[in-house]
Amino acid sequence: MNKKLLLAVTAIQLFTLLFHAHAFAEPLPNVSVSIGDSGSETPGTSALSLLLMITVLSVAPAILVLMTSFTRIVIVLGFVRTSLGTQQMPPNQVLIGLAMFLTFFIMAPTLSSVNQVALQPYLKGELTQTEALNKAAVPMKRFMMKQTRDKDLLLFLKYTKTEKPKSVEDVPITIMVPAYALSELRTSFQMGFMIFIPFLIIDMVVASTLMAMGMMMLPPVMISLPFKILLFVLVDGWYLIVKSLLLSFNP
Repeated sequence: MNKKLLLAVTAIQLFTLLFHAHAFAEPLPNVSVSIGDSGSETPGTSALSLLLMITVLSVAPAILVLMTSFTRIVIVLGFVRTSLGTQQMPPNQVLIGLAMFLTFFIMAPTLSSVNQVALQPYLKGELTQTEALNKAAVPMKRFMMKQTRDKDLLLFLKYTKTEKPKSVEDVPITIMVPAYALSELRTSFQMGFMIFIPFLIIDMVVASTLMAMGMMMLPPVMISLPFKILLFVLVDGWYLIVKSLLLSFNP
């Protein structure tokens, strides 16, 4: 058995040596990488455009969180899970995935407008990168302005000593994004508070009942959890939550 194993190992080694000898019988070609214009007249195919695309992809999570409806959706879904008291049910992956697809659904008209006025003309060579970015920012500003409170916007305008803009297009993106994020946090916490109320009442009723029965050593959470899940299922809670989120972004 040992001889057979030794012969097998030797055969494998010989096969490997022959493979490498055959592979490197010819000299390796020289491979060089250069950064510069490819000579194409289309701006979207240049090396700088690829570098810009990689940079945008690196900051895409921040753009997704702060310039879309993702923030409100994921916070409200987190409040739902916390108020139910189900710990890790649904898992984070499910909540984030649902929030992302709801974000794509809500942002579809805005993203379609960005594609029409900025992306497609840029790919056709009709706009420069700066012009395309400026045109793409306008639909995003309009979406964010509908959800932003005047109080939050004035806070950042006064801090930067910027004059009050005459239109949405005149609002700097550096001011619009934090104002929108602040408004989204307030709105999401308001919705989360309204979600907490019915489940809080169930916890109070169960705790009071156990106290009256003298079962002080029994954790109220163990008793209230099935009732909260039952109530949430009977009223079709996920449907109501998603419906409320969609209506909250209705222009």
